[in-house]
Amino acid sequence: MSDKRTTARDNEGTTVTVTTGRANEVSDIIRDNTLRIVDEVAKVQPQFAQAISNLQLDNIQAIRSMVQTAFANQKQVAAHAMNVPQTLQVSEEIAKQSTEVTNSIIHSVGIYNQLAVTTLDSARENVKIYGRTVDALTDFNNNIAKAWTSYWSSPQHQLQQFNRA
Repeated sequence: MSDKRTTARDNEGTTVTVTTGRANEVSDIIRDNTLRIVDEVAKVQPQFAQAISNLQLDNIQAIRSMVQTAFANQKQVAAHAMNVPQTLQVSEEIAKQSTEVTNSIIHSVGIYNQLAVTTLDSARENVKIYGRTVDALTDFNNNIAKAWTSYWSSPQHQLQQFNRA
């Protein structure tokens, strides 16, 4: 790659030499390496997400098993060891309240799930908006840099700088 050397004077009269070829090459290497990192993260992300999902499913199964075992043991102890009579009215009230609490919790889980999904969808949309904003800002900055470069390298400006010297 051939280097493009530009010599100019700044406001204090200092001569500045800029080599753009090598700087662009280094910039390209850094960009490519950063993209390689992003690609590697994207490659392992499904495996990571699956591992989290498997952990959640195993946790749910362990809780389900624990609840079944605990209630089976409680039922066995109550039937054989304690033999405590309970009135039908108390048993029905406990069953009714348990069902109401369960239904409320299930309803709350549904609301929480919808809220979480909506929040994640909003976050995804915000990431897309952020990407578009970065693209627009980059275009804007590039246009400013081109305008300044055009102005500073114009023959009229160089003539003005020459006349000042």
